[in-house]
Amino acid sequence: MLTQLFRPHPHAARSSEQRRAVRAMLSCRTMQRGGHLYQCGPCAQFEFAYHSCHHRACPNCGALKARDWLEERKVRLLPVPYFLLTFTVPEELRALFKAEPKFCYDLFFAATSQALREVAFSKLKGEVAALGVLHTWSRQLIFHPHIHYIVPGGFLSENRLRWVRLKNPKYLLPENVLGRRVRNLFLRALRSRPELPKVGAGPACWIVNTQPVGSGEKALGYLAAYVQRTALSAQRIVKEENGQTTFRYRQSDTGRWKLLTLDTPEFLRRFLQHVLPAGFHRVRYFGWWSPAAKEKWARILALLDWREPPRPPKRAPWAMACRCCGQPMTRVSLLVPCRPP
Repeated sequence: MLTQLFRPHPHAARSSEQRRAVRAMLSCRTMQRGGHLYQCGPCAQFEFAYHSCHHRACPNCGALKARDWLEERKVRLLPVPYFLLTFTVPEELRALFKAEPKFCYDLFFAATSQALREVAFSKLKGEVAALGVLHTWSRQLIFHPHIHYIVPGGFLSENRLRWVRLKNPKYLLPENVLGRRVRNLFLRALRSRPELPKVGAGPACWIVNTQPVGSGEKALGYLAAYVQRTALSAQRIVKEENGQTTFRYRQSDTGRWKLLTLDTPEFLRRFLQHVLPAGFHRVRYFGWWSPAAKEKWARILALLDWREPPRPPKRAPWAMACRCCGQPMTRVSLLVPCRPP
């Protein structure tokens, strides 16, 4: 459905990243990507299988990668309480984020992770770990940049000889202290770039929301849905008629599904504004969850006397099944990419 909306609106993409995303989605699973020809032995049927674009803005790609990522992260969940922290960019700064996305997103990650590290050490004298995922959208596709962090409710002491547990498993860190620290770090870095557009300082304390999430599995599952994808899945688009597009969204307060209808150009504008800069890493790891902190991770496992559970077996390679008899088909030929006439 989404690719059908882009074809009559070739100028919906405005930046080079958006144009690259639209080209990828329009060519996804078509002859432009190439593919393979498969044959069924029992009933001699032939089937074409075209390659996917694997662009993270494409709503049809990324499901298997997201599933693999989730399974990899689950085995590293320690037997401690977990928290979901959300840092939200104030309204006054969102125009700057649109104008300089790469710089602002990187700075947002740097400021929030540094605030977490400093406040955790100040209050609990320990080193925190965090997994951060950048989201730029609201449920109605409005530009609303925020970072979700999954944070374990425990810390590695400064001398690495002790595991620091929380006194209250439902409370992590003071939100107002985190909010003020993020604001100060972000604005201080902005002052070092006088060539950027001038913006207001925003509120004295940025919005930080903390939720206890138990073992962390459900929070990981929520984030995994958007690790390899963008703001909208194809299943949420209901219809397009008379130049308007209708899609479903879930209300945050009631959890009920509602319909929203927009003019198609406005719908495409909202969707494309969430295409990230090329090469930008939406998912980042900090503290002793960082890939470079293997020694610290091994130390924590020893302090907790805990071992990682066995990793799940690797996913079986994809195999095409015959539509007639359901038997696996054999790949018989390579289809080279070709442009449409």
